[in-house]
Amino acid sequence: MTSLHRLYEEQGQSPWLDNLTRTYLRDGTLARYVEQGIRGVTANPTIFARAIEGSDAYDKQFAALTGAGATIRDAYWELVIDDVRDALALLRPTFEACGGTDGFVSIEVAPELARDTAGTVAVARDLYQRIDQTNLFVKIPATPEGIPAIQAMTAEGRSINITLIFSLSRYRDVIEAYRSGLEQFARTGGDVRAVHSVASFFVSRVDSEVDRRLETIGTPEALALRGRAAVAQAKLAYQLFRDQFADQRWAELTARGAHRQRPLWASTSTKNPAYADTLYVDNLIGADTVNTLPEATIAAFEDHGTVAPTIGTGVEDAAKVMDRLAAVGIDMDDVGVTLEDQGVASFHESFDHVLDTLTAKARRLASR
Repeated sequence: MTSLHRLYEEQGQSPWLDNLTRTYLRDGTLARYVEQGIRGVTANPTIFARAIEGSDAYDKQFAALTGAGATIRDAYWELVIDDVRDALALLRPTFEACGGTDGFVSIEVAPELARDTAGTVAVARDLYQRIDQTNLFVKIPATPEGIPAIQAMTAEGRSINITLIFSLSRYRDVIEAYRSGLEQFARTGGDVRAVHSVASFFVSRVDSEVDRRLETIGTPEALALRGRAAVAQAKLAYQLFRDQFADQRWAELTARGAHRQRPLWASTSTKNPAYADTLYVDNLIGADTVNTLPEATIAAFEDHGTVAPTIGTGVEDAAKVMDRLAAVGIDMDDVGVTLEDQGVASFHESFDHVLDTLTAKARRLASR
């Protein structure tokens, strides 16, 4: 039994792979990860950009699409959707074996829609209709404009992966959108048992931004808090999850068979080489959670990670860390807004870059 298997079997945490490439689908790499205990797959515009730019596995299909008159943007989405469909088929046995808790594959709406509620709803709906698989998650960012789109899609009975969550205040908005959406769906006669959701709380980027601010402050009290914000905030997020999905309002949805929206720990590779490479795995283990892991973090965790319940421990200490951060001048809500803006911009840049790369490739193919 691998450590990934043990996370699920012993601790109730689902390890997912934070990558998707056509090469992995064709050479059996993704299948091997599933055998080793991976129970889902996430991807984002940056991941797909790296996959398409770094391999010739897409060239034949891309040439056929553009040769038939497809635009570069439409061709991009066909490439991505085909990968997602293949991954969905591979994860389908996992989905069926666990009754729909795991076995999901995520596809994200275009980054330029992060500030467009109506556009997000329209594109998310289109992706569901085009792919039409029950183990699909469409990813919607937790921007102020994304929150009503999340509620609207949930109210239609769609399963959503909410991405780019960086603060506890925004996480509360995400939970409320899911709960309200499910209540709307139930009022219209919808079967809430068919709806799943995860809330992707980004972790390592929080430490990167907070540490930068602490070093700017530069006092001994500030410097002593480096590397502590992300895990502390995640522990409080988990406590919020447990509280919000245990009250009387939620009990009414539970009676209808509703599924809690699980916290998903994203961005779990360690950015600071001074920190342990399993920092955001070892300290975030707990029931009813997901951890999305890049390949290097999986290897490190299998080699020297510790499988033990940790996310629900030290909650009082986590609250004290947050108090101390506030005392030295760190505004965690402002950190969240900064990281949200950076995340949206980064995905937008990756999306534009891959479209530029495909445009250049189309010219080369046409000149042959």
